Amino acid sequence: MPRLHVCSLARIDDEVARTGARSLVTLLSPGTPITRPPDIVETRHLNIAMSDILDHLPGQVRPEMTHLDAFLLFVRQWDRVHPMLIHCFAGVSRSTASAYIAVCALSPHRDEHEVAQALRAASPTATPNLRFVALADERLERGGRMVAAIEKIGRGEECMEGVPFALEL
Repeated sequence: MPRLHVCSLARIDDEVARTGARSLVTLLSPGTPITRPPDIVETRHLNIAMSDILDHLPGQVRPEMTHLDAFLLFVRQWDRVHPMLIHCFAGVSRSTASAYIAVCALSPHRDEHEVAQALRAASPTATPNLRFVALADERLERGGRMVAAIEKIGRGEECMEGVPFALEL
């Protein structure tokens, strides 16, 4: 069964080695330096420069539909043979939203609430970026169900860094 792994920036090298991931999604604020692990070829690394915000803030980059479209294109090109690793700075918000979105996009038959519950079970600290989820809800024509499911699981436990976890398609 294909797996999506999620972690923080500080843990990407360890998680790539541990999981055997060969695809990597980076979701960091513009200007945050990132070094691609050697096991990830350049064509299988997507770097999305967006801030972890919901509303417009001066000097920040709010998640937009162009970010989502790039993410969905990359995820849909994933071979699903080797795991994919998704990370943001803390492994709590942008990356957890992206993992949730990826499962909903690649497994359209799965119920949004069931996927959100699986996310919560895998990560007590997950607090998905609701702006990114709302964009996906619109693009995937889920009729508000993705947003409602994430709102239902609520904020995750407070932390400085999320513990790495995996979701199955």
